[in-house]
Amino acid sequence: MNVEILKLLESDSRLSVKDIAAMTGSTEEAVAADIKAMEDGKVICGYHTMVDWDKVADEKVTALIEVKVTPQRGQGFDKIAERIYNYEEVSSVYLMAGTYDLAVFINGKTLKEVSKFVYDKLATMETVISTQTNFVLRKYKDHGIIFNTEKQDERLAIIP
Repeated sequence: MNVEILKLLESDSRLSVKDIAAMTGSTEEAVAADIKAMEDGKVICGYHTMVDWDKVADEKVTALIEVKVTPQRGQGFDKIAERIYNYEEVSSVYLMAGTYDLAVFINGKTLKEVSKFVYDKLATMETVISTQTNFVLRKYKDHGIIFNTEKQDERLAIIP
């Protein structure tokens, strides 16, 4: 497994095999073979495009839902997580250590749509003890990408 290739692709998945070969000092054939092997082995799970939805007319609401659950005998949290991540609205599910068990990220068009998901689908599960919904108000950084980087010139004007 070539960690150097993984880091390059993670920072920019649009890099070509030719560019990666030049950056790593490898041949294009070796890079292509490494990438194929990592895709086949599910080390590379997909390629992602970051979109700043605040700059697009299509409004989105993102929420982090903290979920406390009762683990199922013989299956722990896996079966519950699977049931949750199979919902279309869910973008990410993480097992957590701390005050809650699962962190569930969902996207909706409105606050009402997100709350409907929580009270219709999530809170009604027999293994769910409690939920707490947190709405994302603004993204500053996501997956290593900094948003809204327009900076104003803070230098003082010198007037002769």
